[in-house]
Amino acid sequence: MKGILSKLKSTLTQPVEYQLPVGDEFLALNPLIGKKLTLTHTGNIFCSNCHKKTKKSYSQGHCFVCMRKLASCDMCMMKPETCHHEKGTCREPQWGIENCMIPHTVYLANTSGLKVGITRQVPTRWIDQGATQALPIFTVQTRQQSGLVEIALAEFISDKTNWRNMLKGDNDNIDLKIKAAELIPQIQVKLDELAEIYGATAIEKLDADIIDISFPVSEYPTKVSSFNFDKNPEVSGVLQGIKGQYLLFDTGVINIRKFSSYEIEVNV
Repeated sequence: MKGILSKLKSTLTQPVEYQLPVGDEFLALNPLIGKKLTLTHTGNIFCSNCHKKTKKSYSQGHCFVCMRKLASCDMCMMKPETCHHEKGTCREPQWGIENCMIPHTVYLANTSGLKVGITRQVPTRWIDQGATQALPIFTVQTRQQSGLVEIALAEFISDKTNWRNMLKGDNDNIDLKIKAAELIPQIQVKLDELAEIYGATAIEKLDADIIDISFPVSEYPTKVSSFNFDKNPEVSGVLQGIKGQYLLFDTGVINIRKFSSYEIEVNV
């Protein structure tokens, strides 16, 4: 197979079912665990937006021009609390309405430990982060508002995943409902403040069940070393598993999402 690489496509089954998009084709990865797999970068990178050839990838698969003009590449995507749509300065106002001015979920997850996060892509976001457990705790009317709730919770727990620790194995289970019951009262003052600003219905507390996620991994690495197509065009080894957006080989790991828009050849 030869084509442009895209982020891994996942389906929430037990374990998660993964496919590797290469151009217009999809390679089923779960059956390949235990087999040798080789990915070779041809040296070509094509912008995922304008499809023009680019020497370097920005913001996970864009050329420099598109990275500068697309709202999806703006800093507020990393820091949603800084959304500036209401100020009239959004790079793409209609895109903002369709993607940011819509309900988002605030959740707790068990990745490299307990963390808080926000998403509008349930359960894809949890799978991409390598979470073995997830619990939605709030539905919030906009991305910015969900970011403000996340910041409040991040004063007490992490809002980031340690990817190296996540790839070394599954954590012990956490009772996320008990953690939520402990955390929510600690931010109640902030929640009340946000309700005053945005309205009583802006933030809805959820009573959801914990989602358990298992990944197709036969063996976790004891020491994590990562491949980089920019330094070495060939990634090869026995595929030992997939977790998050990472392929786990006996020779190292690679973050597929990081190399979106790279043209590769795949050999099994």
